[in-house]
This record gives sequence, structure tokens and C-alpha cells, in this order.
Amino acid sequence: MAKQKNILKRCLAAVFGLIMKICTCFKKFKFSKIKENVSTDDSMFHKEKIIVLGYELKNKILPLEKRAQAAYKMGLLAFTGGPMAAKWVTGYINDVAAILEKENIPPHVKILLLQSICSWCYLNVNGQKKARFINMLPILVSFLENEPDNPQSKKPFLLVKFWSCHLLAVIICNNTEAIRDLEKYETLKYLLQILTLENWQGWPENFAEVLFFLMGYHRS
Repeated sequence: MAKQKNILKRCLAAVFGLIMKICTCFKKFKFSKIKENVSTDDSMFHKEKIIVLGYELKNKILPLEKRAQAAYKMGLLAFTGGPMAAKWVTGYINDVAAILEKENIPPHVKILLLQSICSWCYLNVNGQKKARFINMLPILVSFLENEPDNPQSKKPFLLVKFWSCHLLAVIICNNTEAIRDLEKYETLKYLLQILTLENWQGWPENFAEVLFFLMGYHRS
């Protein structure tokens, strides 16, 4: 009789243990599905926003500043929305480059567009490659070469150069092909030397110095 009771206890303990394992597995599965649904909802939210902003960016009827603001917001979504959001946004870099190639764009509009690409390309290898393939490098070098006709407008032009340095540093980071492309610009070293002497107060780094180092100019 005692033996039967022991067998019964062991069976009940085994059944109870099995039930607990099933409950634990179910909770884990349910929690993972909730996380998956939340992640999916976030992704769809980002995608919907990117589509709307992409329409504004491509809409040539809108003022350039409005289109640039759309690009800037897309950059933030690419930065905060993870790999999928960055992938969706990357398809619009061509449109930003096309605007940057236009003449007589106000400096504040250029800065918004440069900030957007910085956000898209930061820690995003595909974004870095895309920026290189659409010839962003010559556009950025040309911004470093530009000088204002009016000395009083030096400050906004200087900010464009600062953001150009920042974006170039982002694009060429761990990207030897982009570095080789930049090496073709013989004036770049001199331009960076001049910019390193400017006041970079308020910036996390002197990106002219960072770019100078990434290019290996400090070794010569």
C-alpha cells in the first residue's frame, strides 16, 4: 500500500511538473508573439510614415524647404526604426542627391538634407554604399570648396562645410573603396587643414580632424 502511494506521488509530481513546463512554454510563446506583433506594428507605422514623407520629398510642386524637412524626418525614422526602416528610406537617397546638385540652394536647406543622409548612413553599410554609388562624394567635396560671395554669409556656409565633413566621415568609416575615391581629390587635404582651425564648439568632434585622420593624411 505504501509502495502504491509513493508511485502515485511520483506520478502526480511528474504530471504537475509537466503542466508547469507547458504553462512556462505557453507564456514564453505568448510573450514572444506579443513582442513580434509590437515589432510588426512599429515597422508598419514607420513604413506608412516613410511613404507619406517620401511623397512629399518627391513632390516638385512643394517648396524645397518642405521637401528637405520631409527628408530630415525620414532620416530620423531610418535612425530610430531599425534595419527595415533604414532599408525603406535608402531608396529615396537619389532624390536627396538630385536636390543637392541644384544650384543656389539656401544653406539651411542643404543642412537639412545633409543631416538626413547622415542619419540614413550612420552604422548602415548599405546606406554608405548607396551614398557612394550615387556620387555623393563629389557633391560633398564641392561644398567644401564653395566660398560665399558675401563675407557676412560665411557662418551658414561654414555650417554646410561642417555637416559635409560629418557626412563624409560617416560614409568612409570602414569603407576602403570610398576612401580610395576621396583620395582622387588633391585639394581635400588642404581644405580639411583649413577647416580643422575653425571653431567646432558645440559639436561632439572636430569632424574635419576626424576626416583628416580617416583619410590617413596624418601619416604624411
